Amino acid sequence: MSTAACRFCNAPLRTIFADLGMSPLANSYPSVEQGNGMEPFYPLRALVCEQCFLVQLEEFESAEAIFSDYAYFSSYSTTWVEHARSYVEQMVAEQGIGPGSHVVELASNDGYLLQFFHDQGIGVLGIEPAANVAKVALQKGIPTLVEFFGRETAASLVADSSADLILGNNVLAHVPDLNDFVAGIKTLLRPGGLVTMEFPHLMRLVEANQFDTIYHEHFSYFSFLTVTRVFAAHGLRLFDVEELPTHGGSLRVYAAHDDDDYGDGARAETDRARELLARERAAGFEDLDFYRGYARRVEEDKRRILAFLLELKAQGKRIVGYGAPAKGNTLLNYCGVRTDFIDFTVDRNPEKQGRLLPGTHIPIRAPEAIREAKPDVVLILPWNLREEIMDQLSYIRDWGGQFAARAPELTLFP
Repeated sequence: MSTAACRFCNAPLRTIFADLGMSPLANSYPSVEQGNGMEPFYPLRALVCEQCFLVQLEEFESAEAIFSDYAYFSSYSTTWVEHARSYVEQMVAEQGIGPGSHVVELASNDGYLLQFFHDQGIGVLGIEPAANVAKVALQKGIPTLVEFFGRETAASLVADSSADLILGNNVLAHVPDLNDFVAGIKTLLRPGGLVTMEFPHLMRLVEANQFDTIYHEHFSYFSFLTVTRVFAAHGLRLFDVEELPTHGGSLRVYAAHDDDDYGDGARAETDRARELLARERAAGFEDLDFYRGYARRVEEDKRRILAFLLELKAQGKRIVGYGAPAKGNTLLNYCGVRTDFIDFTVDRNPEKQGRLLPGTHIPIRAPEAIREAKPDVVLILPWNLREEIMDQLSYIRDWGGQFAARAPELTLFP
């Protein structure tokens, strides 16, 4: 049993949410040569805090080791870039962000989002720890600071300029020192400023059994109830929330300084924020028994996935993968799926092509390999992009090929 302490409230962690066995780092892609050597595996076990109900992983590898050289580039997903463009339009139209504003994005990746603010003459700064990814943003003309964000970085920046808008998309879950990160946001945000954070919603993870979104790079898994407590502990008030379809179901939370007085009610708690808090309480997100029951569902889904793939192979079907996402690596390693089931996978990211999936060592090729191989089934590993990928690969229907993806159970699509 774990003797770790909660990364938010420091209470002892004793309750298991999901145990996915031993797994490698999900975004660490060995070369073919490295495939003959030893590969580190770590326990992939999510625990829930009995005090604040934060679902979390223990830290077996530092954030520096995981993120300083990273294989994920946001711009390779057209759906995600369009999501970013829409967000910028919304901030400009509804939140008064304009040429006099200063926008800071935490974990700004390759400039996929800040480019749209920049194009409108709005001052931006990206903070991105992965030097190889930040280099691409700098080439786009996006000012980018290569370091991890926290109190220290915030204090050095605020001396020159505080932020009117601080945003972070899919970074909050990736932060091992949660308190340092949120305290830094508090420091950098100007009076009257706005924070938006997007992250996968724990409620959707449970409802759709998205256990494959659990991996070592995701240190924390948030309900709206718990993230509200985290921000409140650092003097930030969550007053609004949007439920988004991205990444299988995410939240976009809106925060402000808890002592900001708007007078006109512009940032009063919204009905949808109150409703989501009530819905989570009613569903059991403040009840330990709710969390304890999830592990059995994960085990049942593993058996269904293996039965699905075994049946396809019994029919003589040739299966290849599409994508090399972290969620796919969790699924394949937990289920023990290797080249005996999937010949290879493909990915648009040239950084991954020619390498191997971690743990399973399934080869990663360029997307054109699908047209050459003419497989019977293409297994879409980034199921959150299913529609985009099925559209890109519609040509597989020319030889009778089919798609398979989790929706939420593994399903065949014509």
